[in-house]
Amino acid sequence: MKLFSILLISTVLIISCNPKFALKDYDSYPTASDENLWPYYTKDVTEFKLWAPTAKEVKINFFENGNYSPIKETLAMKSTDNGVWSKKVQGDLHGTYYTFQVKIGSTWLNETPGIYAMAIGVNGHKAMVLDMESTNPLGWENDEGPILDTPNKAIIYELHVRDMTIHPQSGVEHKGKFIGLGELGTLGPENVKTGIGHLKELGITHVHLLPSFDHYSIDETKLDTPQFNWGYDPKNYNVPEGSYSTDPYNASVRIKEFKQMVKSFHDNGIGVILDVVYNHTGKTEKSLFNQEVPGYYYRHNEDGSYSDAAACGNETASERTMMKKFMLESLLYWTEEYHIDGFRFDLMGIHDMDTMNEIASAIKKVNPNALLYGEGWTAKDSPLPEEKRALKKHMQQLPEIAAFSDDIRDGLKGSVFDDMDTGFVNGGTKKEESIKFGLVGGIKHPQINYNSVNYSKAPWAKEPCQSISYTSCHDNHTLYDKLKISDPSASQEELIAMHTLANAIVLTSQGTPFLHAGVEFLRTKQGAHNSYNLSDSINQIDWNLKKTNQAVFEYYKNLIALRKEHPSFSLESTKEVNEKLRFQMVADGLISYTLENQTSGDTWKEILVIYNARKEPYRYPLKEAYKLAIYKNTFDFEGSKTIQEYVDIPPISMLIAFKN
Repeated sequence: MKLFSILLISTVLIISCNPKFALKDYDSYPTASDENLWPYYTKDVTEFKLWAPTAKEVKINFFENGNYSPIKETLAMKSTDNGVWSKKVQGDLHGTYYTFQVKIGSTWLNETPGIYAMAIGVNGHKAMVLDMESTNPLGWENDEGPILDTPNKAIIYELHVRDMTIHPQSGVEHKGKFIGLGELGTLGPENVKTGIGHLKELGITHVHLLPSFDHYSIDETKLDTPQFNWGYDPKNYNVPEGSYSTDPYNASVRIKEFKQMVKSFHDNGIGVILDVVYNHTGKTEKSLFNQEVPGYYYRHNEDGSYSDAAACGNETASERTMMKKFMLESLLYWTEEYHIDGFRFDLMGIHDMDTMNEIASAIKKVNPNALLYGEGWTAKDSPLPEEKRALKKHMQQLPEIAAFSDDIRDGLKGSVFDDMDTGFVNGGTKKEESIKFGLVGGIKHPQINYNSVNYSKAPWAKEPCQSISYTSCHDNHTLYDKLKISDPSASQEELIAMHTLANAIVLTSQGTPFLHAGVEFLRTKQGAHNSYNLSDSINQIDWNLKKTNQAVFEYYKNLIALRKEHPSFSLESTKEVNEKLRFQMVADGLISYTLENQTSGDTWKEILVIYNARKEPYRYPLKEAYKLAIYKNTFDFEGSKTIQEYVDIPPISMLIAFKN
């Protein structure tokens, strides 16, 4: 008897006796790392494959539609020695819906569309055979995203597909939909630009879309019922979410409309980054992975139970051959089929470094301009040894990937886990070294006392672009809400000053800047700390705020223009930062530095940057004369006013001056 057959029988016996705690030696399963497991369609024949090495039988069920129609036909699949089951079906199957079903021991598991499904029906229960070329918009073959000299030339804007357009006054026709996000010329209250027009006006380079693959939490058959979720509960990884399409029942519509959205962004010079969640699945026992190969795709505790570093009931095993294959091919699929310009990895610390480096290398070969970054931590502990995890402190071993800097985030405004904790801009003390560390991009710099940095006691970035500089994101409070809660006595004027100073620091840091949608006009979620499933009234972008806070929007717009016009704020290497960035004065609530010896193509020879977080003005002595570029809310990039001897820095503000 073949070794594989012995393994198969023993596996089946163990699983059938104790389905919850399956065979622990998953690494002994036969693998199919070189096998193409994606549905392969031609007009003459379609080939179906499924890797299910512990299955006794596998069948394909065919259906009239993607909803709840009865089985029309069932075909048995044939197995091979590497655990792959396959079936070729003659004829043009374009538009045909199907599911796989796996038998383990004497039990038929739940039907699955297959983890490699490329098109699905409503709620993702059934897959559909689809000629993918038929989904391409006009001119798709020439579509491409932005070209970047280095990753920190990007200015990332994180948004949720529904949030951005759902407001009654967004001016968008298809509110809450992919194509609505791609609409041009939309206007809001008093004719302010919204949607893509707003993003172009603001000047960002990339949008970061919260999870937009198919997820469990939204019932696509009840879209007239108010529903909201961020989407961090994955179901079908390789297909867009149906609730963001105009017709979730027709499997091709969500694909066409997603591509139309991407092309609309690209046509307007904006890249598209996807937030991806490969670290866990939305369900555990009943997940699609577990309906194909029970237990294999997950990590387990010593007693066989599911480990849970994601704090969502499970964690995937990226180091395992077929999980690594799935992640790599799925990400390449989004890159090639949907022209995606980068990925943000949820709880990236759950993934192993070898897999992440392989992924980065493969994606960069397809798109050298791809942006790759993630959360350099886990939610809970993992069986994966810490030294193998893609953690923030290991970023020097992940040279083509960046991580979020919680150092500068909490240094600026206080801990996200303590409402009343404060940071540099809102009255916190001893935050200066954390801000300096963020300003240089998390690298080694001779003027930083790492023992005084809030979280990282050593440099973790190899190059400055590996540090994602930010004050806020979808998680936790909006920046405005955090500032208001942590300093209840602050006036609106002071809150605005704190708010603009915080992101002025982000946008003049050497890391890659990241903005939360709506921050440019004081977005609020009415104090909600975790809005993942709250109503549109809490989560929506209120376009009235753009008009109300026009001065704040203009400040952010000018900050972005400053960064894009002056490459000194996005130096390419650690060597350059160490040669050119010199901290001049550091005191409680005050940081100043110069950017000198310019060889980076900047029209300014030397730049002086001063942050005053104090609630009173500060008289700053000058050794030489400078031209004034930014003072309070005034931006004068030509420097028509000269300052010398001293300059009075207004309370809670940034000043920038320069020499030609």
